[in-house]
Amino acid sequence: MKNELMNNTPCETPLALLVAAWVVAVVAAAATGRAEEIGAYCGPCAVAVSKDGRTLYVANADARQVAWVELPGGKITRRVDMPAEPTGLTLTPDGSRLIVTCAATKSTVAVFAADSGRAILSIRTGHTATGPAVSPDGKRLYVCNRFDHDVSVIDLAAGKETARVPAVREPIAVAVTPDGQTVLVANHLPNARTDPAFGGDVAAAVTVIDARTLAVSSIELRHGATGLRGLCISPDGKHVLVTHLMSNFEQIPFRVDMGWINVNVLSILDVRERKFLRTVGMDEQDSGAGNPWDVVFAAGGTRVCVSLAGIHQVGVIDASELLSESARVMSPMMGVWPIYTSLGASLWRRVPLPGKGPRGLAVAGSKVYAAQYFSDTVAVVDSEASEETPAGSIALGPAPRLTLERRGELLFNDATVCYQQWQSCASCHPDGRADALNWDLMNDGAGNAKNTKSMLLSHATPPAMAEGVRMSAEEAVRSGLKHILFTSRPEEEAVAIDTYLKSLRPVPSPRLVDGRLSPAAERGRSLFESRRVGCASCHPAPLTTDLKSHNVGSKNAFERHDRFDTPSLVEVWRTAPYLHDGRYTTVKSLLLEGKHGLYRDPGLSEREIDDLVEFVLSL
Repeated sequence: MKNELMNNTPCETPLALLVAAWVVAVVAAAATGRAEEIGAYCGPCAVAVSKDGRTLYVANADARQVAWVELPGGKITRRVDMPAEPTGLTLTPDGSRLIVTCAATKSTVAVFAADSGRAILSIRTGHTATGPAVSPDGKRLYVCNRFDHDVSVIDLAAGKETARVPAVREPIAVAVTPDGQTVLVANHLPNARTDPAFGGDVAAAVTVIDARTLAVSSIELRHGATGLRGLCISPDGKHVLVTHLMSNFEQIPFRVDMGWINVNVLSILDVRERKFLRTVGMDEQDSGAGNPWDVVFAAGGTRVCVSLAGIHQVGVIDASELLSESARVMSPMMGVWPIYTSLGASLWRRVPLPGKGPRGLAVAGSKVYAAQYFSDTVAVVDSEASEETPAGSIALGPAPRLTLERRGELLFNDATVCYQQWQSCASCHPDGRADALNWDLMNDGAGNAKNTKSMLLSHATPPAMAEGVRMSAEEAVRSGLKHILFTSRPEEEAVAIDTYLKSLRPVPSPRLVDGRLSPAAERGRSLFESRRVGCASCHPAPLTTDLKSHNVGSKNAFERHDRFDTPSLVEVWRTAPYLHDGRYTTVKSLLLEGKHGLYRDPGLSEREIDDLVEFVLSL
């Protein structure tokens, strides 16, 4: 999601105002004239097709509008402005209404007449709504509230939210079984400790909601699963498919080939038994399928198609082969990745696309439509065509002229930059943030894995890395290209990536109340800034870091050094687990169990601790 929630009211505390002022200054320096560029891109991210296959609906995130496109010709017949960035869309089962999620701190679900574009309903939901899905009877709508970590249940006839159901972490996609009884939700990131002492599984999960009772359970994926993006249910309702990465985060990333760092996969779940079945890879031995995004069943359920966002392709496979217990795919590394169960030619057919950055998919018969985010086009793929049949393209506007910032965003998400296309920068830093895993990079010795850091404010808070082994984010970007993507790229590409990362802006915390600190957070701010507690001595405004290294007692048996770089606390609500080795899953446990920062006054009351936590999580 690009530069999320820019039009929301910021927190009006002095600290937040200082951060906002810093953001404006950095953006002005990094992208002169940016104000004139707003709206220059369409940024298609999601698509839907009418029941008769004659109209394509396209959510354009950057233009903040939805386009009606006539099929098969591709003529745009209508553009409707949205109240905020559209993130997902779907149709009611009878095809009469188009439902669009529009992301904000208080998101809007907009309902339109599918034929005319007439506005019908506007329903308030949670923080960063996305992934809408309607029950088969058309009565209920389910919407992911990504940063509230829950799912809205909406009565469409009444036009109001009736319940909130908890998810695990950053729910991002949802689907309903054909009988309407079960709702499946893909959670984007794991929610676990990652330190060496933990020893348990670290994996993202799929939330399962009983539609009758709204009771919740979860299905954890294989150890190393992260970056979930797309989810769909088979037409017979028996299986769930979810796209994600499998991260080999417990190995030292001294190579990228043969899937050593990340592989790109689908996991298959059993709906009735509510259990994980297996994970099937999409890579080939010397060619990764970088960054799978959406997944759909096509051609009457006989084909499965996946948008491969990092390599600008759509992967197609026979559904019966994929769902077979002996699914045959290439084996990059059988000893490390048991998901690659046999040798032989891959059963995936990769269809090169005419544009860049395929994301959301929609199906009409054998035709699959892919929103190409960076090209302002929609690709058209025939899932039953021969390998020689090229994909078509529908233009949503003039061919975009990429600014340096936009080119950097493309490069950051582009797995073709990587040796053999295994991963992109975004594989470990989705949306420019973090994958919630530890990695044992070789730049500070071996055997001392560190938690992935968000790229937000990285260029303004040197040095980079937990031990400060890179003097600046600029140096870290170039080292990452060389030592993580294993490639040599022109300097101008690194400059473009720098420019993109400098443009990242904080997303308002879900703890804010109408853009302001809650009373508890205000009390916490006073404690944070007081001499009694002294948090602000190491985390001063506006960047909430003193740019220094400190010994806070976090060295473990595997570390060589005891001093670690002070991180910014801006958007810390989004970056669990905490400390350099990810040993705490919550800020409260960091304070209470780790005694972090409380050496001046260990006698804080429970209410004071809660207030302090509330303030930190509001930044």
